[in-house]
Amino acid sequence: MKQRLTTGIIAGVVFLGFCMLGGPWYHGLVLLMAVIGYYEFVKMTGVKPFSGVALIGYAGNISIVFPWGMVWDERPLSLFQILWIVMLILMTASVVTKNRLPINVIAMLFIGVLYIGIGFYYIAESRHLVHGLFWTFLLLGSIWASDAGAYFVGKWIGKNKLWPSISPNKTIEGAMGGIVISILTSVVFALSSDGLLSWQRAIVIGLACAVVGQMGDLIQSAYKRVYNIKDSGNLLPGHGGILDRCDSWIVVFPFVHILMLLPY
Repeated sequence: MKQRLTTGIIAGVVFLGFCMLGGPWYHGLVLLMAVIGYYEFVKMTGVKPFSGVALIGYAGNISIVFPWGMVWDERPLSLFQILWIVMLILMTASVVTKNRLPINVIAMLFIGVLYIGIGFYYIAESRHLVHGLFWTFLLLGSIWASDAGAYFVGKWIGKNKLWPSISPNKTIEGAMGGIVISILTSVVFALSSDGLLSWQRAIVIGLACAVVGQMGDLIQSAYKRVYNIKDSGNLLPGHGGILDRCDSWIVVFPFVHILMLLPY
């Protein structure tokens, strides 16, 4: 726990510092995190992390997350176009290698591009919005509040397992505690926003951060069990890898944008 807290505090301070700087500093950090996250994902699938087919996935992730707006007036290709091109190239690789790269491996590599690339894209783009620092802190604060609430409430009164076949330590009581604390955190942001965010919408956002964030955690646990690994990486002592630390982020940020929950 001591190591976990120390790593979490240091990593949190560094990340929030870059977030406050914003601009290319923050976007560059998020892009680096996306690349490392895809590296972890590729290793997990058993593919060599710097093989030709993996490089296609890296290129796809970089193309999605790259801050094109800071270089050109607009993106040269839309997210949909990038994803379709990456899919075609990856499936072509299966044909060219005469199925030495089977379609199930190709499918996993493409899911990694979609899952990680789109997730980190929205993490980066949230900061570029008007009042982007507020929206980013709101989502991160609510996610972290949910994580902390689920952990401590679960330790305190947790008795009924939430999903033991996937994550044996999580409890229903902890999950509910995480939801309540996430909503309260989001409402506190609303009350301090000088009218930028209503408390009613804050409740919806807090609920989404908790429920979708906990599902992101379970998704990570599910596919790690398939590959029989404990952590996606070892970059962050006590936490694992980038994907272990950001499993909730990369589903919550796209969710709130795609469902237009943020009032911008």
